[in-house]
Amino acid sequence: MRPMSDQPARWTQATVYPDMWADPDTDPRNNEESPEGELATLLDFLENYRLTLRMKCEGLDPEQLARRSVPPSTMSLLGLLRHLAEAERDWRNWLDDSDPLPKLYGTKDADFHGAVPEQAVVDAAYRDLEREQAETDAALAGYVDLGERVGKDETSIRELMVHRIEEYARHCGHADLLRECVDGRVGQ
Repeated sequence: MRPMSDQPARWTQATVYPDMWADPDTDPRNNEESPEGELATLLDFLENYRLTLRMKCEGLDPEQLARRSVPPSTMSLLGLLRHLAEAERDWRNWLDDSDPLPKLYGTKDADFHGAVPEQAVVDAAYRDLEREQAETDAALAGYVDLGERVGKDETSIRELMVHRIEEYARHCGHADLLRECVDGRVGQ
């Protein structure tokens, strides 16, 4: 029988620290070695936020992934996966002056509006995100000078990298709250 409240009970899988998502010994984001250099540090932070987002979505079914926060918001974990795939694609547009790549999901906010609780949509969102991350990573791999300015706005590669980290970090914060609303799981 469900409790009187529809709010899920708070819980974590961590046994060492009750406010952690996973125990430090088994957390895949924990790396004993500190990266050397600015680019390696930026890439390490980016990868850890990408992994955090995937971890926040693990173990949820399509309905849970598509569950929206509070009205009138359209934000959901599935929407965040789709939104970040769209953002990865857009970041490649920053690199040169050519015509922008077409949107993956259509018009403004279609990434969130189209996040419906269907397994095919979930599977496509994960594929899209993985593909767009790989393509953006590949496009940026050729730039070794973080101060190099690119595209029509002459954005530095450093600024682009920091913006990517900021975007994932902000949305990982959203994912924390969305996941807690879905099943009560909390943690860093």
